[in-house]
Amino acid sequence: MGMPFVMLLIAMMLVLSACGGNSENNEGNAEASGSPAASGAASSSQGAETEERIVKHAMGETKIKGTPKVVVTLYQGANDTAVAFGIKPAGIVESWVQQPIYEYLRQDLEGIPLLGTEDQPNLEELYKLKPDVIFATKLRHEKIYDQLSQIAPTVMIDQVYDWKDTVRLMGETMNMQDKANELMKKWDDRVNEFKTKMGDKLPIEATITNFRADHARIFYMGYAGIILKDLGFSRPPGHDSEEWGVQLTSKESIPDMNADVIFNFNSEDESGAVDKLYKEWTEHPLWKNLDAVKNDKVYQVDGVAWNFAGGYLSAHLMLDQINEFFLS
Repeated sequence: MGMPFVMLLIAMMLVLSACGGNSENNEGNAEASGSPAASGAASSSQGAETEERIVKHAMGETKIKGTPKVVVTLYQGANDTAVAFGIKPAGIVESWVQQPIYEYLRQDLEGIPLLGTEDQPNLEELYKLKPDVIFATKLRHEKIYDQLSQIAPTVMIDQVYDWKDTVRLMGETMNMQDKANELMKKWDDRVNEFKTKMGDKLPIEATITNFRADHARIFYMGYAGIILKDLGFSRPPGHDSEEWGVQLTSKESIPDMNADVIFNFNSEDESGAVDKLYKEWTEHPLWKNLDAVKNDKVYQVDGVAWNFAGGYLSAHLMLDQINEFFLS
């Protein structure tokens, strides 16, 4: 989509907004000439709809007028968290795997218009929805922030995996702070329950691995790493970087995966290349010498819950799996 078309859309939006504003003023004047009771009700309603709040986010501050009704979510964690809040978005982006919507969200999000991919949303289709607010992320959408903001007030978290910031931002933006607090209390209660039941077994040194068609990965921090830290797991020496992780292209790097436990997920691949690489690496003597392998502590996990989804509900799915591994 070229820039001239975007500017045309914006110009059309401004004209429509001006017309809408005149219409509202005329309706207000008509009601003002009616009964005092009708006038008071109209004034109260109009005040609620025009009240403005300032929401701070990764790109600065944004004015939010009233309580947004038409919501668009442009990253997976926001799709997920909207469902947790009981919000039905007017538009969402397509999932990375299990297209077009992750299976655990389909019942709630099926039928909602798809606005392209997370890293390339369709601004023309987004504009047609006339949203009241857009939830985006600086990592993916910083370069189009101005364009998004001209379509509707836009708020952003920094990193896509910062799911707690998504909860916070959605609560503040939607004027649903009580719901945000309720959701986080439920999470904190589950975390504390897990740590209490685990007792002195914690901390446990853990590595998160992921095999792809042509390389393997170790995730240091990121989405799953943050959650494991919450739960009392630790990282092996050398894994203390705040970067997302590292790519491994040689089997000689297998010892870098060493830990008390390994949580692994293999990326989806119809060609069979991922399975081939995983078989080659896990049959190597260096793999068999890893502590987690020798102690039968390699756990296969759900890649959607542990990596691709990045939301509040998927955090609970991840915790469900960890409970099965350690407390069942």
